[in-house]
Amino acid sequence: MAKRDYYEILGVQKDVDAAELKKAYRRVAMKFHPDRNPDDPKAEEKFKEANEAYEVLSDENKRAAYDRFGHAGVDGQAGMGGGAGGAGFGNFSDIFGDVFGDIFGGGRGGRGGPSRGSDLRYNLELSLEDAVKGTSVQIKVPTLVSCKTCDGSGAKPGSKPVTCTTCGGHGQVRMQQGFFSVQQTCPSCRGRGTIISDPCKSCNGQGRTEETKTLQVKVPAGVDTGDRIRLSGEGEAGADGGPSGDLYVQVHVREHNIFKRDGADLYCEVPIDFVDAALGGELEVPTLDGRVKLKVPAETQTGKLFKLRGKGVTPVRGGGVGDLLCRVVVETPVNLTSKQKELLKEFQATMKGGKYSPKQSSWFDGVKKFFNE
Repeated sequence: MAKRDYYEILGVQKDVDAAELKKAYRRVAMKFHPDRNPDDPKAEEKFKEANEAYEVLSDENKRAAYDRFGHAGVDGQAGMGGGAGGAGFGNFSDIFGDVFGDIFGGGRGGRGGPSRGSDLRYNLELSLEDAVKGTSVQIKVPTLVSCKTCDGSGAKPGSKPVTCTTCGGHGQVRMQQGFFSVQQTCPSCRGRGTIISDPCKSCNGQGRTEETKTLQVKVPAGVDTGDRIRLSGEGEAGADGGPSGDLYVQVHVREHNIFKRDGADLYCEVPIDFVDAALGGELEVPTLDGRVKLKVPAETQTGKLFKLRGKGVTPVRGGGVGDLLCRVVVETPVNLTSKQKELLKEFQATMKGGKYSPKQSSWFDGVKKFFNE
């Protein structure tokens, strides 16, 4: 009897790629596998056809010969093993083992092996001065480090882990459920593929011990709250000799008694008495680099901002240096003596008329207009 076309058997076109070819084969194999059709002898025949077709078409050389010469080009090669079909897929569970293994945490070759250590976070509080100018800080970090006694293997010196007999060193075991096969992590070795029969006494077979590390952290100038400094390889040691994680130093800048920061700029409030505000004068104001003189012109009002250029922050990510903005706050005098009160009353008597208090005059005009309307 003439053989059917392999592409027709799997229901695909001649230009099908490897991924689609595999999907088509699985679909046909599931439909006609003998385990699902125990009373249908034709199903077994069609299953063998699908095996043979996939074995040829999944091999680049065999497929090229088949496309050129047809069945004559591959007769005698199909069904000999070593391909995807034939004996390789005789058990229905083998067809779908890798699929369900992926779903349930297994998969072929799913041995645990070395794994990277966890990243750690350290919260670092800084003063505004240190954050702006940069500093070097010593910190202590509790972490897991590779055991020095067994060099991270978990086995007693002079011994070594042995292959797990439950999974044969694969780290995965396969459970049969009807015609489905599910792979899961080996319960004996927990995916490692090896078992420590003689554990190291220093780490109890874990390969890692707890230790407090002392580290020197270089804080660059210009950092701000929310910035992170990454120290590569200073996190927890990896399991089974895997690489260490990283340490992230999270920066938090404490509130300052005088300055507030907004990006590259600094802000501060400068209290002045009403005489200096009225007549003008010169004040000494602080900056992070020392004191500077600030000239206050006559008739200065509360809220007036004075900008001191270049007295702010140079951001850590680059950009121009910011400014210091000083906000003037006119203070009302307190604890006045009787004489001072008398002088103020005499002074007040000379202030009749709106020309001395323009804002007050315009405000009262606005109130009067509001009520009239």
